[in-house]
Amino acid sequence: MMQPQTDTPLFNRLRFILVETSRPGNIGATARAIKNMGFTDLVLVNPRFPDAALQEEAVAFASGAQDILQSARIVGSIEEALVDCNFAAAVTARLREFSPPVISPRALATRLVEESGLRAAVVFGNERFGLPNEIVEKCNVLINIPANPDYSSLNLAQAVQVLAYEARMAAVGETRTATEIGFQGEAASMAQIDGMYTHLEQALVAIDFLDANNPKKLMPRLKRLFSRTQLETEEVNILRGIAKQILAQKNKGGDKN
Repeated sequence: MMQPQTDTPLFNRLRFILVETSRPGNIGATARAIKNMGFTDLVLVNPRFPDAALQEEAVAFASGAQDILQSARIVGSIEEALVDCNFAAAVTARLREFSPPVISPRALATRLVEESGLRAAVVFGNERFGLPNEIVEKCNVLINIPANPDYSSLNLAQAVQVLAYEARMAAVGETRTATEIGFQGEAASMAQIDGMYTHLEQALVAIDFLDANNPKKLMPRLKRLFSRTQLETEEVNILRGIAKQILAQKNKGGDKN
């Protein structure tokens, strides 16, 4: 009996299973979709072509995810595909009269993260016929992607991408590292920001944009604006550089007069 893996990241305990896939291109695109989101476990159940993962079309659509294709396992039954799994979710556009509970992709992803002992599989059917009832009935839940009801049929790889994305977001949350969002500098100190405001106010007075004797609410509004930006030291320096240049140009013009 499989022991719960309570300390294993979701990326290492979520499997993507394609059942009787017809187009090698869809297998390649699926490999690309799951690799985009950080997953690696791909199993093919009775694909139309025995060497589907090696087909030229599959390799082309994988577009850099050939390692996922090469490691994909081909098995002869859903039972083999679910070996070592203790939870399975069937993905289908058609709701069934007799089916497991229906949940959304996001609800599934949240559950998989919260229940860290689950070694799960997400099961996708044939491009034309979807999943047969006998496979749906073997699964714990049925996933229905809430698409446009007037046109709810997704391409196979698109459906995989939706599930993989939701799983990734549930696993990593909204946090991002500096390498994911680009350069992130050091937050400016209160003293640095106050100095910038003083410098900026001097420049605005110099160009007659701000009346020092009747300032009204201009500076408080500017402070409110900048307070929403979480200014960094380099950004404060840029703004002070602009203020410095304004004052220099103003003084230069005054000398000419």
